[in-house]
Amino acid sequence: MTIHLDYANILTPDEQLRKACLVIDDAGLIAYLGPMEAAPAVEGLRLDLRNLFVAPGFIDIHVHGGHGITFGHPNTLEKDLAEYSKWVVQNGVTGFLPSITAPSAEELAGLIRAYVPLLEQRQPGAQPLGIHLEGPFMNLERKGAQNPAWIRDPDVDEAKLYLEAGKGWIRQMTMAPELPHAEEVAALFRRAGAVLAIGHSAADFDTAVRALRGDWNHITHTYNAQTGLHHRDPGIVGAVLTSKEITAELIADTIHVHPGAMKVLIRCVGADRVVLVTDAMAGAGLPDGDYELLGFKITVRGGKATQEDGTIAGSAAVLNECVRNIHQKVEIPLEDAVKMATLNPARVLGASNRLGRLAVGQEANIVVIDEQVNVRLTIVRGEIVYHQL
Repeated sequence: MTIHLDYANILTPDEQLRKACLVIDDAGLIAYLGPMEAAPAVEGLRLDLRNLFVAPGFIDIHVHGGHGITFGHPNTLEKDLAEYSKWVVQNGVTGFLPSITAPSAEELAGLIRAYVPLLEQRQPGAQPLGIHLEGPFMNLERKGAQNPAWIRDPDVDEAKLYLEAGKGWIRQMTMAPELPHAEEVAALFRRAGAVLAIGHSAADFDTAVRALRGDWNHITHTYNAQTGLHHRDPGIVGAVLTSKEITAELIADTIHVHPGAMKVLIRCVGADRVVLVTDAMAGAGLPDGDYELLGFKITVRGGKATQEDGTIAGSAAVLNECVRNIHQKVEIPLEDAVKMATLNPARVLGASNRLGRLAVGQEANIVVIDEQVNVRLTIVRGEIVYHQL
């Protein structure tokens, strides 16, 4: 079915087109993008979107679950992936990377193998774009909410096991660069096409800088579970702020990172290199209560997810909320806030030629939002999967 999105403010997100039209053809591709007066006169569903914004669908490259679902439960993988896919579109998400780990190498490899055929299938809503391994190669000193019994030093044979199991679907690997054999393992993942992210790391500034000039090209949840900035010991955060090319995740729920620190990051690295993520767990999108993550009981109170000892344990955030916070609380223009949740994560995944922007010929993965970044419509591959118009 042809769909016309009429009289909208369109954030491509490289530019903003006012009172414009976007036409989606029967194949689910963008057939026209431009002024209303030049739009093709073809039959189809016409939606008047005055005072609303049309943007690329949001992409979350670091998420553990939400709406009661935790990725990685072996007996319910297929059901959980489908249910999450249907739910998360109400937050404007059209693509995501499930973030997983497991107690042992054998269990994690088995989990990866089980995900592969599911990733090859079309899901009913948002589409999984691959796998993010957040673990097991982390520094115990900066484990955050990770299960310490699941953490190990990097191992070349174990890395090969994961890559073989993943059949090219491992898109991102979070690893601490200061650990033994980390460089060897990082080289394996980079050669396989995965993004290498510094995370859960106690690296000093010099080690982090060397890593970012080598195989590491991304930062997992900047500021969190890593060495912070001090004027005599700049740490990983200092390496990020002084970098020239790397991309940096940001959990913009205002719980993990203060808006002032968000502003510092954006001013230092620029809006083109910050990637909004939720790092969400099962409680995202649900009322306060008790949930589970990585074998631990997690309590959500006032939107803050913590372990019993008070350690922050993922987030209860949703991605359109993070975009709203960047726009309203960090005072970043809406088009830049949108870019951080669309084009920037697509670039991280090496997929900006087909995801993260609106252009003629591209697959129609689209979100329609109002000025408060409330989601009014979500389209995945040319099909309306959520609407609140």
